[in-house]
Amino acid sequence: MTPATYKRIGFAAMIMMGSVFLSRIIGVAREMVIAHIGGVSGGVDAYQVAFVVPEILNHIVASGFLSISFIPIFSKYLAEGRKEEGWRVFSLIMFCFGGALLLLIGLAEFFAEPLVGLLAPGLAPGPTAAFAVKMTRIVMPAQFFFFCGGLFMAVQFANGRFLVPALAPLIYNIGIITGGILLGPRLGMAGFAWGALLGGFLGNFVVQYGGARRVGMKFYRPAPHPDLKEYIRLTLPLMLGLTPVFSLEIFFRFFGSFLPTGGIASINYGFRIMFILVGLFGQALGTAFYPFMARLVTENKIEAANELLNTTLRYITLSIPLCVLMMVLRQEVVFLLFERGSFDAKATAATAQVLLFLLPGAVAIATYTIVVRGFYASKDTLFPAVFCTIGALLTVPCYFFGIKWMGASGIGLAMSFSAFFQVILLFWAWNRRSKNAASVVVYKSFFKMICFGIGLFILLERLRPFLSKGIDASTIHGSLMLCGMVGSLGLLLIATTGYVFSIQEITGPLDQIWSKLKHGILFKQG
Repeated sequence: MTPATYKRIGFAAMIMMGSVFLSRIIGVAREMVIAHIGGVSGGVDAYQVAFVVPEILNHIVASGFLSISFIPIFSKYLAEGRKEEGWRVFSLIMFCFGGALLLLIGLAEFFAEPLVGLLAPGLAPGPTAAFAVKMTRIVMPAQFFFFCGGLFMAVQFANGRFLVPALAPLIYNIGIITGGILLGPRLGMAGFAWGALLGGFLGNFVVQYGGARRVGMKFYRPAPHPDLKEYIRLTLPLMLGLTPVFSLEIFFRFFGSFLPTGGIASINYGFRIMFILVGLFGQALGTAFYPFMARLVTENKIEAANELLNTTLRYITLSIPLCVLMMVLRQEVVFLLFERGSFDAKATAATAQVLLFLLPGAVAIATYTIVVRGFYASKDTLFPAVFCTIGALLTVPCYFFGIKWMGASGIGLAMSFSAFFQVILLFWAWNRRSKNAASVVVYKSFFKMICFGIGLFILLERLRPFLSKGIDASTIHGSLMLCGMVGSLGLLLIATTGYVFSIQEITGPLDQIWSKLKHGILFKQG
C-alpha cells in the first residue's frame, strides 16, 4: 500500500465518517422526536414492527448490498476502459431486479396482515397489531427507492465519488423527522411512516439519480449479458443469508413481541444509541476502504490486502474504551436524549438497562463490517452468508433464555453475544483462507483493549458515586455535569494509559489528531 493510497482512503473515510456522524446525530434526533411523541407505548412497538416486512423485502433483493456486489463488476469495466459495457450491465440489473421488486411490493401490500402476524407473533390481535399492518403498507414502497438508490450510489463509489451518496441517510432521517413533527399530532406514529417514505424517495432516489448522472450514467435496453449470472452469483447468498445486523433487527422485534408493551421500543432506543458507535467506527471505515480492498484483491496483492485489513481492525479496537464510557454513563445518555414528552423516568431506566447489555455488541458489529468486506472483495458472498446464517441460528437459544431470565435486557445480551460469535467465526475463516499470519497482532490488540476496557469500567463505576455527590443527575444541567466529569476522566485515563504503555491503537489516532490541529494552527498563523 502506497502513502498516496492511504491518503485517498483517509479522505474517503473522512467524507463517509462525516456523513455517518451527521446521520447518527440526525438519527438520534429522529429517535428523540419519536420518544417525545410516542414514549415506550404500543404505538412505538407497532411502528418498529412495521419495518420488519419491508426490511425482509429489502434484504431479498439485496438493496443494501448493491455497493458490495455491483462495484467489483462495474470497476472491472472501468479498469478495462469499457465503461459503456458497465452501463449495459447496470441497466439490465436495474430493469430486471427493479421489476421483480415492484411485483414483490404489490404482493407484500396485499398480504401485509398475515405477514405481520407471522413475523411478530407475540402481538395479540387488536389495535397495536392493526396499526403495525397499516404502517407496514405505508413504508413498503420505499424499498423500491432504496434499491434504485443502491445502484446509483454503487456507480458513484466505483468512480471514487463519495459526497452525494453520503447525503442519502441524512435526507432519509430528516424526512422521518419532518413527517413526525408535521403529521404526528394528527396521525400519531403513522406520521413517521409517511416521513420514511418521503425521505427514501428524496434521499435515495431523486438526489442519487442526480449524482449518478454526473458520473455519466446511461440506460440501455435490457439485453442478455454474461455478467448478469455473475451478479446473481454474488447477490443470491446475500439475499438468502442472515447478516449480523439483519438478524439482530429481525430477532429483537420477533422475540420482543412477547415482552410487555413498550419492550420493543426500549430495545430499539438502545439499539439506535449503540449504532452511533457502529457508524463511526465500522460503517464509515468499511465504506471508505472497500473499493481499495477490492482493487488489491483483484490484483492478487493478498499480503497488502491483509495488511490493510489488519491495520483497520486494530484501529477499530479504539471503540472498546469509548463503548465503556457510554456504558458507565448509560442512564445520563438516555435521559439527555429521550426523557421528555411521553418518555418518562421509568422509560429512561428501562432503556438504560437494556443499553448496558447492547453496547458491547457495537464493537462486534463494527468489526464485522470490516472483516466481511474481505470476502466481498474476493467476490465471495456465499461463504460469509452461510457462515453468518449458521452463527445467527446457533445463537437463537440465547434469545429464549435471555427473555426468560432477564426480559428485555436478556434480549440485549443475546444480541451482543450473537454479534461477537458471528464475527469471531468469520475472522477465523478469513485468516485461514488468506493465510493471514499477521492476524495474531489483531487478536492481541483486541485482547489488550478488552482487558483495558474491563478495568476502565470497574474503575469508573466505583468512582462514579463520588463524582456524582452533590449533583442532581435528574436534571439536564446535572446530567451534563456528570457526563463531562466522568467523560473527561475517562478520556484522560485512556490517553494516559495509551502513552504510558505505548498502546499504538490509542496513541496512533491521538497523534494524527494532534498533528492535524497543530498544522491547522500553524497554517492560520502563517
